[in-house]
Amino acid sequence: MTAIVEKLASYWAYPFVRYAFVVGVLIALCSSLLGVTLVLKRFSFIGDGLSHVAFGAMAIAAVLQLTNEMPLVMAITILSAVLLLRTGQNTKIKGDAAIAMISVGALAVGYLLMNIFSTSSNLSGDVCSTLFGSTSILTLSLTEVWLCAGMSISVAAVFILFYNKIFAVTFDENFARATGTKAGLYNLLIAVVTAVIIVLAMNLVGSLLISALVIFPALSAMRVFKSFRSVTICAAILSVVCSLTGILISILAGTPVGSTIVAVQIIAFALSWLAGTVVGGVRK
Repeated sequence: MTAIVEKLASYWAYPFVRYAFVVGVLIALCSSLLGVTLVLKRFSFIGDGLSHVAFGAMAIAAVLQLTNEMPLVMAITILSAVLLLRTGQNTKIKGDAAIAMISVGALAVGYLLMNIFSTSSNLSGDVCSTLFGSTSILTLSLTEVWLCAGMSISVAAVFILFYNKIFAVTFDENFARATGTKAGLYNLLIAVVTAVIIVLAMNLVGSLLISALVIFPALSAMRVFKSFRSVTICAAILSVVCSLTGILISILAGTPVGSTIVAVQIIAFALSWLAGTVVGGVRK
């Protein structure tokens, strides 16, 4: 035990380790807040689709040799989120079909561009890091940390500020419209905030594992608690704890960060499922 503490203390001396913990906690917190809403609205798969769009946008940024790729990736992902929302309301192309079409198309185009225009000598490593987040979180600069922190705080502030409206739109959209709430506007807000979270989370778990970061904490909390507020708070706590644990394990054991975090979340879900089965769920 003493050896582990000493090893962690030695790693903590490196700035990139501290950056990883700060960004990991903020991203985990934000993704869990919106995760509850997305699961209840059956929008879980939109995170997977937007993550593939973000991968394609990163490939475009790499081709253009941009020094700061986040603004371009963010813009394309937000635009795709808006298009998915609008297309989902079109009877000719159903929402799930639109997500599948954009998801697969963006992933294929992104990988094609990286193969054709890449100047990297380790293309497979770059693709693996982007898809699974194997080292991205440990290579963040101070500027990227501040950018992630600012956007994460903004996402949390939007959720807290519009909590009542998001709650109304999540549970009964028709009733929300009847009471004068602009449901379309708040659905658009949810889509935009989700796109921001997806881009931020790519640094933590990679584009293929983002859905787990959004869905698992919400599902785990729902096994124990029943009210929206309790589920949201529990999901936030679970997400932060799982992310911190996953980052710690990955640093000590040398495992990929993203996969380790998701593995910890799977264990947390299993424990929550067991607790919910035994106790029967808490009604508050």
